[in-house]
Amino acid sequence: MQEGRLADRAYTAIVGIINEDDLAAGDRLPSEARLAELFGMSRTIVREALVRLAADGITEARRGAGSYVKRRPSARLGSHVPMDGLAGTLGTYEVRFVLEAEAARLAAQRRSDEQMDAIDAALEALRAALLSSAPAHEEDWRLHRAIAEATGNSAFISTFDHLQGDVMGILRAGVDISRSRPPEVIGAMMDEHDAVVDAIRAQDGDGAALAMRWHLSQGRKRLMP
Repeated sequence: MQEGRLADRAYTAIVGIINEDDLAAGDRLPSEARLAELFGMSRTIVREALVRLAADGITEARRGAGSYVKRRPSARLGSHVPMDGLAGTLGTYEVRFVLEAEAARLAAQRRSDEQMDAIDAALEALRAALLSSAPAHEEDWRLHRAIAEATGNSAFISTFDHLQGDVMGILRAGVDISRSRPPEVIGAMMDEHDAVVDAIRAQDGDGAALAMRWHLSQGRKRLMP
């Protein structure tokens, strides 16, 4: 547990170096040894933080050459997610890949007509919100939760609800950052949701799981410039 907290601190500190030193994509980070010295931590802890940063698409390791910046977190991200909690917040994506992909699969296999109607209604509410200037994170949350409800398994709902605080911050950031970009970014976000719901409607479990994983992976990328 202590090592996990230290790795979170190292993760945050490395993001701080990227931002404060204005490092761009392709710039090299200090060596593991130098980072460990700067942070007063072991190289093992720094290495764990770098592995997690790479998983989140922020850095990349090059064999024999160290770690490099891959994407910088959007400057807007800090308005919605405390930067000192960024490691934990982005870490929820790893849980969501497992949880929500399987929820989409089971929803496709088990959903009732009434549950499908609820998912469709949530999808259209999200579409209306995204295409307006209104906040859309609540609608986004309700669609994902309606899919969890369609599994018929209350454990999916309680686990998803446990993540609500972090997920809502990410959803707010995702919409805000996407609206600052060309209109096709919001269009892509909507297309991803459509693909998930279309697969659930067709009772295509594998297709629903794949579409959900793609949507979440793209959502994580949208948090970066």
